[in-house]
Amino acid sequence: MNENKTKLGLTENFEAMLCYVLGWVTGVIFFIVEKESKFVRFHAMQSILTFVGCMIAFTVLGVIPVLGWLVGIILAPCVVILWIILMIKAYKGEMFKLPVVGDMAEKQVQ
Repeated sequence: MNENKTKLGLTENFEAMLCYVLGWVTGVIFFIVEKESKFVRFHAMQSILTFVGCMIAFTVLGVIPVLGWLVGIILAPCVVILWIILMIKAYKGEMFKLPVVGDMAEKQVQ
């Protein structure tokens, strides 16, 4: 686990986990506030990209009658599971990168 303290006085792993708690909202907050920890900034950016993408996908699916609604209903539990996995991985101090989004987040942090 990352026991390094961040600008807010929290451990990096705990702050990285908090980046996911309210989806893209907490991602934005921690990306703005935390300027020093690349680990936290990576998880904040990954949270922003992942959950804004999910929000867009659910919006698009919501306007497609029947098939879009069914896909949205199936996709929702998958997003909740992903959300939980991301929080656990961040808390364990892992630099867990999602395909595509993880690479994009990493580029934004460097």
